[in-house]
Amino acid sequence: MNEQTSEQTNQEAAHFVVCGLGSLGQHCVTALKKFGVSVVAIEKELPKTWEISGLPRLLDQLIIGDCREDDILEQAKIKQCSAILLVTSDEEVNAQTALTVRQLNPTIRLVLRSSRENLNQLLGEQLGNFFASSVTLLATTAFALAGLEDDTIGLFSLDGEQLKVIKRQINSDDPWCKRYLLHELNTKRRRILSHIPDPTLSKQPFHDWETSAQIKPGDTLIYIELVETISHIPVRKTSPLRWRYAQWRSFLQPFIARCQLEIKNFKQFEFLKQFRSIAAICGLTVIVLLIFGTILFSSYYPETTILHAFYATIILLLGGYGDLFGQFKADSNIPGWLQFFSLLLTVVGTVFVGILYASLTEILLAAKFDLNSSRPAIPQEGHLIVVGLARIGQGVAAFLQEVKQSLVAISLKGDVDQSILPNVPLVVGNFKDALNKVNLKSARSVILTTDSEMLNLEIALMARSINPQTRLVIGVSNDGLSSRLKGLLENVHVINTYAVAAEAFSGAAFGENILSLFRQDNTTILVTEYTIVPEDTLNGLLISEFAYGYNVVVISYQKNYENPLLMPSDDIRLQAGDRIVILATTSGLRAIEQGTIQVSSRCWSVRIIQVIFSDFMFEGANTIARISGCNLQVARDAMSNVPQTLPVSLYRHQADYLIRELQKGMVKTELINLTEQ
Repeated sequence: MNEQTSEQTNQEAAHFVVCGLGSLGQHCVTALKKFGVSVVAIEKELPKTWEISGLPRLLDQLIIGDCREDDILEQAKIKQCSAILLVTSDEEVNAQTALTVRQLNPTIRLVLRSSRENLNQLLGEQLGNFFASSVTLLATTAFALAGLEDDTIGLFSLDGEQLKVIKRQINSDDPWCKRYLLHELNTKRRRILSHIPDPTLSKQPFHDWETSAQIKPGDTLIYIELVETISHIPVRKTSPLRWRYAQWRSFLQPFIARCQLEIKNFKQFEFLKQFRSIAAICGLTVIVLLIFGTILFSSYYPETTILHAFYATIILLLGGYGDLFGQFKADSNIPGWLQFFSLLLTVVGTVFVGILYASLTEILLAAKFDLNSSRPAIPQEGHLIVVGLARIGQGVAAFLQEVKQSLVAISLKGDVDQSILPNVPLVVGNFKDALNKVNLKSARSVILTTDSEMLNLEIALMARSINPQTRLVIGVSNDGLSSRLKGLLENVHVINTYAVAAEAFSGAAFGENILSLFRQDNTTILVTEYTIVPEDTLNGLLISEFAYGYNVVVISYQKNYENPLLMPSDDIRLQAGDRIVILATTSGLRAIEQGTIQVSSRCWSVRIIQVIFSDFMFEGANTIARISGCNLQVARDAMSNVPQTLPVSLYRHQADYLIRELQKGMVKTELINLTEQ
């Protein structure tokens, strides 16, 4: 299938339905229209106002009705539809509609907004051609990574490996500075995404960098790398005894740390102060009475011992008056004043001992509840502050905790569930008071995830007044507010939650599986999975042609059921059944869907000047055919008749790669720009 025919076919068949025109639905419509497709929307009630101005003009048809009803779906031409995006705020409605749609159209692509992971998996197994995710899940990573303010801009798992996208500022002390060329940094565990030599140029497309450029101070590199290779820890030889000690220490360290934390929290309990005051009063009174009673009884009864007098006094203090005097006869020679004093001991002892028992009971109950709800202390410096503990806030805090970042959460609701994120420091209450308790002046970032834009803005301005240097991450749902905030505040990262999620949903509508996403200079990069089918325009392309032609980065390649290859070589040819994972913007996905491969940048070739060793002619021809994709006979003719320019057009990185491989065999070459000839 040629490119023009493919594009026409895609545009004729590209008919999409969006159910729900809330914030997410409106952004989905906008994202889909960037692909140049037909979009029909279904909404139960016509919105009074539109969050995105001019949205009705983008729609090919707007249907008012319940998307679960067959006749409404028939009006939307569901049987001729390529995909339907079920993005209403009611997840039950989305699930019910998905079941109805599958009965009406067995092959349609279903894209579902749902936060129920187990249900999503079961629906995917039953319905097929299905993608489901939640706004929270898609936006959480973007918020968390924006708040880190370090070199990490992306973090996700792929095929059991954890990959990290890093933005690295090169200084004169950097080990890469003036020691490597850019292409030398590309390994089986690392791939360069962007090179920014000028700090004023923040946005650079993939592959728009010179492979032979030397790394210099002031350069900015963006690359993806396996997490294991980021920290280079030297391996030291240790004795078996030290090794066993280290093993036991690593095993016991979490337990010891937990015990230390509990002891620290126990010492901080407020009830201990109350206990000391109550115990002092009660104990002092009982001791005085005990001493006085012991002396009195031993003096009045000389025949008794001090020990018996002491025991008798204790019995009276514990309420044992009847035990000592209940059996006395009427002619007892015990004077009345002594019996009255004994009764007084019993009454006073009963009162004070009762108070002591009640205090101890209260202390034990308070200790039990405080231990159950104890949280770590608020960090002193270098921490992140997450404001708002709704779904996104909880997701951000959980993500930061998972990557072992110091943080504190602020909940503006007084009835927050204490079981939520029990190991995260938490401050509850008015945000004005809360900001004074979380050590804002020494915090790295403030991440605002509340549902109110105005509240986020108010807290952001207050945080900036307290700490002008802190990084602000502000969640918004209005694009206009997003652009104004960037101009108003410095060191601020504004994230439109629904716009980020909509890019993932719209990409998934074309049949791709969106695995994750991250933000690079306010641009959403989608981690997308493809499976090549026989009629696919990607079938038969080299990875280099696919990557450079559509401006994407291939980070994983898997042939049939073989083990996946991370950072695969550019000279692999894609075939039906292959699985690839790429990094792409929505414009890259749109180009793939429409088959609009970049031809203008494919304007380079290689001139073979001299083959020094004739023994390399055979292997050199194979290298040319493998990397350029040309016919093997054409490559052999070029190697046999030098000097000669290869009769094929290549992308710049593809041509540079071919030159480097030929130079390994001592072949003199030259890069040729075909547009200058």
